[in-house]
Amino acid sequence: MARISTPVAVAAAFAGGLAAGRALESPQARFARMAGSTIAGPDAAGWITDFLNAAYFRRPAEERAVEDLRRAFAVLTTSWHRNGGRRLRAADVLPYHRAFGRDRFLSAPRGTLDGGQLLEGAARLHGSWWPEAYADDARRAWGIAFPTAAERDAYRPESRLAGARLGPLTPEIAPRDRQVWHTYPPVAMPSAAGPLGLLTRPETWPDFASEIGRFTPLRAGGLAGQTFEIEVAAGTAAGRPLYTRGYVTITHLATADAPDQLRAYVEDLDAGLRDAGEPDAVPDGASALAAFDLTTHEGHFMGAGHNRLVLYEQDGQAWVRAAGTWDPLPWHLDQAYRRAGRDAQHAFWGQGEVVPQSMLHQLALAVAG
Repeated sequence: MARISTPVAVAAAFAGGLAAGRALESPQARFARMAGSTIAGPDAAGWITDFLNAAYFRRPAEERAVEDLRRAFAVLTTSWHRNGGRRLRAADVLPYHRAFGRDRFLSAPRGTLDGGQLLEGAARLHGSWWPEAYADDARRAWGIAFPTAAERDAYRPESRLAGARLGPLTPEIAPRDRQVWHTYPPVAMPSAAGPLGLLTRPETWPDFASEIGRFTPLRAGGLAGQTFEIEVAAGTAAGRPLYTRGYVTITHLATADAPDQLRAYVEDLDAGLRDAGEPDAVPDGASALAAFDLTTHEGHFMGAGHNRLVLYEQDGQAWVRAAGTWDPLPWHLDQAYRRAGRDAQHAFWGQGEVVPQSMLHQLALAVAG
């Protein structure tokens, strides 16, 4: 996903229909209600945007580190958790101002925060334990830092569902010849075991969030049947990120533990891609190691369909590749996609190797350590 103002474009595309009195349960209205964040109320949007700008988007491009953006999100998500799952509100800016305000005033450029200042401010906000806990795999999960491993183990990710708008699953239903099939260039991984280990532990997915997109798991357990909240940002180039969200659930998981099932999965996927004039997800001579579907829920910003991630190995090199199948987009989504969403979607899944924006490139960096 490129640095674009997709939510703004989408809003412009369907605002007229809403103003004209379209039903509140129309697809456009359901999509509009996905704006913002599950963990924060609308009245907190201003100061949260300002905080994320300070940590990342307002800093000079050469000084940005995606890890600092992940830290900033973790500070916010830890606040949500330690407040008992209450959504952050306007008044919550006060402790943030006390914790980070002085550093922002003294920093250069003024109003920004570097990585060290983020950690120091988080220690003032949450406690001296926070920087060490955030760096500890045993105390960081679901994008939250916990004081102890026991508290991490006691956390129930389903608590975030209380603020979610989780509608029914919406797999593609159009005839196959009308569906959109697309595969993205594969992204090299340092090893096969590394990405498989992270991808099959959903609580680690926020650790490889990109500049413009993040997946947060909403259920306990492993990958099979897992539901993710996806948050995507637009307007980042202007330093005014706007967030919208969608939901996907893992509806099919195939691994090398069941080789016949995995082989059938890949054969069916590659046959569909070939029919659409797309390259195979797993090239000739490569060995598939795992594959899974992420099926959309109602209100998803890409409409009805599902994406897939495939891990394979060829000539000793491990690769991860995304491949998606979608119904033709409804008009309010199609307008935004035609303007800029195509480039955005491609960048997020690794096309063009825009490393800060690509979740798969961030996964490779997380594996490399």
